[in-house]
Formats: sequence, C-alpha cells, structure tokens
Amino acid sequence: MQNAVRKLSNMEALASGAALATNHTAGRQAVQAANTTASLVRFDGVQKTYDGHTLVVRKLDLDIRQGEFLTLLGPSGSGKTTTLMMLAGFESPTAGEILLAGTSITRTPPHKRNFGMVFQNYALFPHLTVGQNVAYPLTVRGVPAHTLKQRVDKALSMVRLNGLVDRFPSQLSGGQQQRVALARAMVFEPKLVLMDEPLGALDKQLREHMQIELKELHRQLGVTFVYVTHDQDEALAMSDRVAVFNNGEIQQLDAVEKMYETPANRFVAGFIGDSTVLCGQVRTAEGARCSIALVDGTVLRGTNVNQLKVGDIVEACIRPERIVLHRAQPADRLNLMQVRVNSVMYFGDHLRLLCAAGLGQTESVVKLPLSTQAPPSAGDSVWLELPAEYTRIYALS
Repeated sequence: MQNAVRKLSNMEALASGAALATNHTAGRQAVQAANTTASLVRFDGVQKTYDGHTLVVRKLDLDIRQGEFLTLLGPSGSGKTTTLMMLAGFESPTAGEILLAGTSITRTPPHKRNFGMVFQNYALFPHLTVGQNVAYPLTVRGVPAHTLKQRVDKALSMVRLNGLVDRFPSQLSGGQQQRVALARAMVFEPKLVLMDEPLGALDKQLREHMQIELKELHRQLGVTFVYVTHDQDEALAMSDRVAVFNNGEIQQLDAVEKMYETPANRFVAGFIGDSTVLCGQVRTAEGARCSIALVDGTVLRGTNVNQLKVGDIVEACIRPERIVLHRAQPADRLNLMQVRVNSVMYFGDHLRLLCAAGLGQTESVVKLPLSTQAPPSAGDSVWLELPAEYTRIYALS
C-alpha cells in the first residue's frame, strides 16, 4: 500500500500546453516562429528511444505557452503519450532538454515538478472518501488542517461536487469519479495540468458534457492544460491549439480553426475530420494555385499545398460540408463534377450523401443540412461543386 501511495504522489495531477509547431510536408522541418517569451515549457531537441534503435519521439522542438489549452493528438504509437510522460517526469528523454520557465527539469523527479495529472482510470484510493482523496496532495505536502479544508472545499466547488465529500469512489458515477480526480489534480495549485485521455472511459454523452466543463474550468482558472487524446472531435472542441503527431514527429501545430480548414499535409487532412479525396495529376501550377486532371478528364483547381509540379500525381481534399450540391449543371460555375448518389444517410444533425465519383475514385462524401429542400435520393445523378478556395491539393503521402 505504501508503494501505491508513493506512486500516486508522484503521478498527481494536471498540466498545460502551448505550442510552437513543426509542419512536416517533406521530411522534418522545425518551425520556431512562435513568441517564445510567453513560453512556460520548452522541449529542445528531445528524442526518446526504448530499445536504442527506434525513435518513438524524434527531434522534438516545442514551446508550450503560459495559460493555453494544448492538445497532443495522434494515432496510437505516434509519440504523443510518450511526450506527455516525459513532461510529467515518468519517462526520461534519450537526448535533448525539457525546460520549465527557462530552467531544465529534464532530471527533476515527478513529485518535484509541481504538475497535476489526470488519467483515464481515475487512480482514486477506494478506501478514502472524496474529501480524503482530494486532500491527499495537500497532506503529503504538510498543509495545515484549517487551510487544507478550505482548499479541498474550493476544489470540490470548482468541479461541482460540494455535497459528496464523505462518499467513497464506489458510490460515485464515472463522471463524478473523474471530477474527483480533476479536483485532486487542481487542489495544490499546480503549474501545469496534464491529462492522459481522461475522458476515454466515459460514454459519449457524458464525455461531451465533460468536454464543456473542462473547457470552462480552463477558462476560469487560466492554468496551462496539456491534454492527450486520439479523438479528433475532442481535440477540436476543447483546445486553443492542437499538435498532431505521427511517427514521433509533430506534423502540424496550429489553432484549431487553421488545423481543420488548412491542414499542412495529407496526413493531417486525413486524420482531422472528414474529407472527400480525389486522385489526379497536376496539369498547371502557378504559385499558390494549381489545377489537376482526374482520370475521367474532369479539371479541378485548388491550393497548391506542397509546391507541386506539373505531372505530379496528387490528391485533392475538401471538407464534405464545403461541397455545394446542384441538381442540374450550373452554367456559371467551375470545379464541377457529375456523380451518382449511392446512398443518403440520416445523422441527426445533417444528411450524408455517398456518391460514386468516377473512374479510379473512392466514394465522395457530401454533408447537407437538414434544412435542405428536396434532397436527392439514391440513384439520382447530381453535380458537385468543389469551391477552389476550399480545395487543397497534396503530394501523395
């Protein structure tokens, strides 16, 4: 039991995030253009390998700014959780330095970093009450009893659990247990709040409710949050900025709007949100614009993301909600293609059309609002307009 107590003491509560990003379009390019004067944490050339050969985290240069909600997003094995564990102190970098407010913490043990941490499995003591669980970080720090109670009451009030101080974890719902873990992570006023997929064990409705609460709590407190998830919707809903990881590298670090609307490369475009993807060959390339020809001869224009050249085989991507549907061919529009509707699906807040897009293409996805008058049916022939300003053309990944 003492070992478990020591382990939890080391693994307490939460952390923050910010970011300066690396956009990887062809190989690794470290982008260091953020205002680092406001940086709270800096990863400087950090690498991590477990076997001495394979780099789980490659050369990582990342600034986390004071007071921001930064999400580390990526598929399993991308390096996001390892990055968080190195920041928490539970893993040590193989190379490079981690700095907090300009001072290296690379070799500082976890319990001396003053970070809070919240895990997916809550990690509550089952034999302690809610109040005792929340008070634990203060107890091990020797906080006087009268101050301890005030701070516990304040922390429970923040997460709206005021009346549950004497209950045990087994008497709480999953969402309530997660709030207790959050209160425990915040009660000692940490410099950072670190969260490793803390909502992963909750059902969809409760998870979405907790996302709103976490975002509001961050707004009220102004503490830096660093959050790890593989859920794109969760990242977009809560974050100020998102760092997308793949193969141990940051592919893009940006504000959520830019991340969604202007992905830096084909991986980010495919990983964040839904996209309709069309394969073709570059026909013309002029500065930031280019045109491509699809297999059936259809010509599409869009943003030349990766400095493509004439003749390159590429993929054009557009968000399904940006596609404009026409029942008949309009005379005054560009970027048009004729498709057959394969199916129409009702998603509660929108209609989703799956359309056969021609030779060598996967099905095109179109999202229509429920207010659409007389939506097409399966088997109908329609025209899709892909506005050039929302069509992004990438080199094959």
